[in-house]
Amino acid sequence: MKKIGFLMFLFVFIFAFPATGQAAGGGTSIYLNGEALKLPSNGQVQNVKGNVMIPIRVVMEELGFDVDWEKRTRTVTIKQSDTTIKLIVNQTSATVNGKKATLSIAPMLKQDTTLVPLRFVSEQMGLTVGWDNATKTVYLITPNNGNGNGNGASAGPGNADSGSGVTQPVPAPGANPDLASVKGISFDANRLIIAVDKNVTANAFLLSDPDRIVIDLPESKFDESFGNNQMLDAYFNGFMDINDYPDVTKVRYSQYSDSPATIRVVIDLQQAKNYSLINSNDGFIIVDLNVDQTIPPRGNGKPLVVIDAGHGGTDPGAISVTKKREKDFNLAVAKKVENLLKKENEIDYVLTRSTDVFVTLQDRAKLANEMKADLFVSLHANSSTSSAASGVETYYTRKDSLPFAQVMHKHLVQSSGLPDRKVRTQSLHVTRETTMPAVLLEFGYLSNKKDEALLYTEKFQNGVAQGVVSGIKEYLGLK
Repeated sequence: MKKIGFLMFLFVFIFAFPATGQAAGGGTSIYLNGEALKLPSNGQVQNVKGNVMIPIRVVMEELGFDVDWEKRTRTVTIKQSDTTIKLIVNQTSATVNGKKATLSIAPMLKQDTTLVPLRFVSEQMGLTVGWDNATKTVYLITPNNGNGNGNGASAGPGNADSGSGVTQPVPAPGANPDLASVKGISFDANRLIIAVDKNVTANAFLLSDPDRIVIDLPESKFDESFGNNQMLDAYFNGFMDINDYPDVTKVRYSQYSDSPATIRVVIDLQQAKNYSLINSNDGFIIVDLNVDQTIPPRGNGKPLVVIDAGHGGTDPGAISVTKKREKDFNLAVAKKVENLLKKENEIDYVLTRSTDVFVTLQDRAKLANEMKADLFVSLHANSSTSSAASGVETYYTRKDSLPFAQVMHKHLVQSSGLPDRKVRTQSLHVTRETTMPAVLLEFGYLSNKKDEALLYTEKFQNGVAQGVVSGIKEYLGLK
C-alpha cells in the first residue's frame, strides 16, 4: 500500500465513529476501583455510536449517586457532594452546577429505562474513565483509588514494557499545551502508524527475549479523544491484537512516564524483524516492517554483519558537484554488498535500511547492539570545501576496531583505485556507540569531479562492493 493509502486509512480510522445508530446490546462490563460491578439484567450497559451509555439505576445503585427523574420534562438530576448534573432526554445540552455543558451524545429512553453517557457523568463527578474496546470493558477509578504515584497495579493488560520486564505505567500528565497529543494508533499494511498533533522526535529500538520493537514518544500524552475510539484503560494502557500479519502478534501502548511525559508503544514480534522509522514531522510517525529481510536468528554459529547505508529519507547526505545525493550512492553500494553476501553461506547480514528512509544514528547502533552483531560497516561518500580533495578513507573510534579498519581499508584502496587517504580515528556515533568492531568507509569525494564521475558508475560500485565483502571475509578468516 502506498503511503497516501494507509494515511487515508488512518484518517478514517481515527476520526470516524461507527455509522450505525443502533446500540450494541449487552456484553459490556464495568470495573469500579478494580472491582466488577454486578449489573442486573435490566441494567446492562449499551454502546451507542462509540459512546458507553449506562442506565440511571446503575448510576444510583452501583456508583452511589443520588438520582431524581422528572417525567414531565424528562430531566435526570444526578447529585453527589457539591456537584449537580441536569440532563434532558434527547438533548445534548446539559448543566453542571448551573453552567451549560455539551454532551457528545444525548441521554435516551430505551424500554422505559433512561440511559445517560457514562464518561460525561463519571468525569464530572471526578472519576477517571477508561475504555477497553477489545473486551468491551469500562474502568472507573475514584479520586482516592488511582495510582497517582505511578507505582500502583495496572487495571488492564496493555502495559508497554521496558528492556527487562514490565513496568507500572503512570497516569497521563495533566493539561499541558506544550505536550504533543497522540490522536490515534493503528497497524495496517504491516506498518505501525501513530498520529500526533505536534512534531515528536520518536526513538525506536529492538529488544529481545521476547522479540519486540519499542517506540518512545517524548513530551507526549494521549489526546482526550483517544479513548473514545481505541482501548485505553483507567491507567492509560491499551493494546491491539494483530491477526492479519505473521510478523506481529500485538501492539501495546501506555503513558510510560510523566517525568518526562513519555508514551511508549511496543510491537510484539514473532521473531526479530528489521524495520525503518519514518518520522518526517508531517503528523504521522510510521514504523515500517516492509523491509526485504528478516533478521537472522542468532545462535546458528554464523557471524552477523550489519551493513549501514549512511543517511537516507529526509537526510540526503552530501550533495555532489552535479547535484547528486550521497544517500543514493550509499544505498546502491549497500544493495550490491547485500547481493554478494547472499551468496556467502557462512555469513549472516542485516541492512540498517534497504530503502530510501530516514534511520537515526541511535537506531543504527541499537540495531547492531541488540542483535549482538559481530561487525558493523557504514558506507558513505565524502565531501570537502576543496574541489581538489580526492581518495578513500576509513574511520574507526574504539581501539578494538583498529585491526578491522586496517583490513577493510586495504580492500577499499585496492577495489576503488582512488588515492589512499589512510585509516583515521574520529568520534562518530555509529563507530563509537556500537559494541562490536565498527568502521565507516568513505569511498571518494563527491566534491571532486573525477571522484564523482566514478562513484555513480555500476563498475565502480560493483568493485567497491566486492572489496567490502572481501575485507569482511578476510577479517573473519573465511576464504
